[in-house]
Amino acid sequence: MIVTRLNLSDFRNYEAADIELVAGANLFVGSNGQGKTNLVESLGYLSTLGSHRVPTDQALVRAGADSAIVRARLQHGDRSVLVEVQINRSSANRAQVNRSPIKTRDLPRYFSSVLFAPEDLALVRAEPSGRRRFLDELLVLLSPRMSGVIADYERVLKQRNTLLKSARATGVKGDRLSTLEIWDDRLVQLGSELVAARSELVERLIPEVAAAYRSIAGDDHAASLALSLTVLGADPEEGVADAVGTGAVAAEQVAGWFRSSLERLRRAELERGVTLAGPHRDDLVLTLNGLPARGYASHGESWSFALALKLASAHVLREDAPGGDPVLMLDDVFAELDESRRGRLAQAVAGYEQVLITAAVYDDVPDELTGNTVRIRAGRVVEE
Repeated sequence: MIVTRLNLSDFRNYEAADIELVAGANLFVGSNGQGKTNLVESLGYLSTLGSHRVPTDQALVRAGADSAIVRARLQHGDRSVLVEVQINRSSANRAQVNRSPIKTRDLPRYFSSVLFAPEDLALVRAEPSGRRRFLDELLVLLSPRMSGVIADYERVLKQRNTLLKSARATGVKGDRLSTLEIWDDRLVQLGSELVAARSELVERLIPEVAAAYRSIAGDDHAASLALSLTVLGADPEEGVADAVGTGAVAAEQVAGWFRSSLERLRRAELERGVTLAGPHRDDLVLTLNGLPARGYASHGESWSFALALKLASAHVLREDAPGGDPVLMLDDVFAELDESRRGRLAQAVAGYEQVLITAAVYDDVPDELTGNTVRIRAGRVVEE
């Protein structure tokens, strides 16, 4: 799949933009702060319904405007599809496919992309929440129905936490909370499905991450992944991550662990008013040569690991996606790499149907990735 045309209205610093793109490499060049990243961010929004830079949609709407529009023409073989999302400042967003309204949450079914940006360094160095989000976004791209499972789990978790807080405030004993068991059943059902799906995904990612890291770093570092599961006793949020699940596990097996952990933690949950076990507290443990990447990896190693995670994601998606390769987007990547790693990365992405690259300095990007160059200044295309 490729994007043949991108049209923006009132998105970030773009009052209007209309850009033609081609198969293969497309390079957006411009000084910092001119709007290069906004272009790939807009396409990332079409496939994830979120921004990699801000937690809410309001910042995506240009100052003084009530809404922003992102519209892209997609091409896969002989099939052409026009997808569009209207991001509203004060009302629900709206989406269309071929000018016909659809539910906004269904938009990622039509477009798949993988974006790597400097913010992704947090995948290695920051808290578990970002790594959980990384897995869940990839799950939804692979299986859109998982968005409903994740949303339902978060809703049940919120209801259960409300009940626990109420019980803590009133001093009600756990054995009198008959409704808590109802929420327990639903939490276990949805949470076990999510943990099982994550474990299967991690098993698929392990060899791809190892291969991608070697292709970028050019040496024989052993990069690997594992899930740290709170239903097995780990608690990454509290710094206890030694209970690591290995191998893909079935939802039925997870359900047994989940029920046991809820029983074991019942008193602590009532004292604290919060659910202490489940996929909302799990972590994706990243190791490099047997040591935790978080805390041990250098800046260059962390950067390469984060990039390897995204390249591995793209590889998994291209194996499954009926729409062909995901669009691979590299935001300001080459400035952080030395010349040898730039060349190896260029080789690693060369086989993808379409790659979008942003750079502040044209010469930072290998020649083989500069075929279609678009120059950006102050939210405008100034030269193609």
